[in-house]
Amino acid sequence: MKDFSELVEEAWNAPFSGWDFAYLRGRYIDHPLSWDYPALARQALAQTRAVLDMDTGGGELFASLAPFPPLACASEGYPPNLPIARARLEALGVRVERTFEGQPLPFASGLFDLVLNRHGYYDPAEVLRVLRPGGRLLTQQVGGRNQIGVNQLLQDHPLHPYASWTLDFAKTQLLQAGFEILAEAEEFPPVEFMDIGALVYFLKAIPWQVEGFTPVKYMDRLARIDAQIRREGCLRTHEHRFLLEARKPA
Repeated sequence: MKDFSELVEEAWNAPFSGWDFAYLRGRYIDHPLSWDYPALARQALAQTRAVLDMDTGGGELFASLAPFPPLACASEGYPPNLPIARARLEALGVRVERTFEGQPLPFASGLFDLVLNRHGYYDPAEVLRVLRPGGRLLTQQVGGRNQIGVNQLLQDHPLHPYASWTLDFAKTQLLQAGFEILAEAEEFPPVEFMDIGALVYFLKAIPWQVEGFTPVKYMDRLARIDAQIRREGCLRTHEHRFLLEARKPA
């Protein structure tokens, strides 16, 4: 294994674009959930005439679900991702629109049979609006306890701005907006960081996990984590994921 300083510097300077985590292949080991979101999305698409993929990132996952129904749209709110998503998805016949948090979705009411959302923000009332009666939302979310072990190692007083984001909270929001719940699940699968560079790259790519993170700011604690990884073989933490399928009443 490379030395501590080399791993940290290399990871911090490595490029990251879209939602591509290829840099972490073999270095960030996650474990399967009991459900398969891409398989569920493909199954739902097979019965759909019009679909929206919210917060598509660079379109990596959505593109893998092709072929699409006659009307296929995607939305993305992070400007650097838009050209990446358009380059990938427009060739597949997908219309890609920019969204702005707190503003209505740029789509007509009752337009979609299916809204997909994997790890993205959504406003339940807006999703309900753009769905036709009987239309469905399928979403997999990153819960507020995700990677809490990382925060506990790096912060004296771990900050969890999304701690309330749980299955029960999201389910209540959907019910209050007028949805019917069709399916739900929540799990905390283990993950392993195999070297300190993998952790640094993860925190660069996911800046809301530890707000204001830089290697210089956390160098001493990163060094302690590096020693732990070399001693134990990896850093073990847990993800937090939940799944909801909901329907707009017919």
